[in-house]
Amino acid sequence: MASPGRSWSTLVATARNSSVGAPRLYRAARQAGASTTGAMDVLAASAAVLLLAARRGAGERGRQNAVRHFTWQAVLTGRHGIHVARAVADAQERGSTRLRDSAIDQRNNAAGQAWGHAHEQELAGRSLRKAIDVAFAAAMVKWAAGELAR
Repeated sequence: MASPGRSWSTLVATARNSSVGAPRLYRAARQAGASTTGAMDVLAASAAVLLLAARRGAGERGRQNAVRHFTWQAVLTGRHGIHVARAVADAQERGSTRLRDSAIDQRNNAAGQAWGHAHEQELAGRSLRKAIDVAFAAAMVKWAAGELAR
């Protein structure tokens, strides 16, 4: 049975993306130079940001997606460097048939990467959960200011 607020089709899509997406993101992180542990952290960050954005980012059209991509890439950049973050973002978008959505994702990914790079010391020195909280707060401010693609 679907959880409250989530349709069956959303749950199926999430499961499908997890089974296909996780290996793809792991490989991309490893190929970009992340250690095995680092690539696992990439997966943990990806899952945690997805859940956080679903819980706290919803409410306005486009906000959940925008803050998810910004937060995800900010955290990956701050913790693993720009090369890993870009490789993982590219792997996520590769093969997308939703060109407009992919273009929006890429703009928010780039904004997150720039912010993550600028705040690298702050993000790298925190636990994953704290790094995500800091980046998510920045994403919400940027959304409110109209700085994220919708």
